[in-house]
Amino acid sequence: MKNRIKVLRAERDWSQQVLADNLNVSRQTINSIERGKYDPSLPLAFSIAMVFQCSIEDIFQPE
Repeated sequence: MKNRIKVLRAERDWSQQVLADNLNVSRQTINSIERGKYDPSLPLAFSIAMVFQCSIEDIFQPE
């Protein structure tokens, strides 16, 4: 699944660790999601959308 997490993070000048801390996950999880190696669970996807204040569809797109 393609996503815009890296772009959204960069717009806020957040490191992967800052985002991970906000979501209570590891930095490695954020790295894996950004690289498309791991698709987040639905609850985590909702949490990511809430942190970025946008919809899930604005962040994640099927390939």
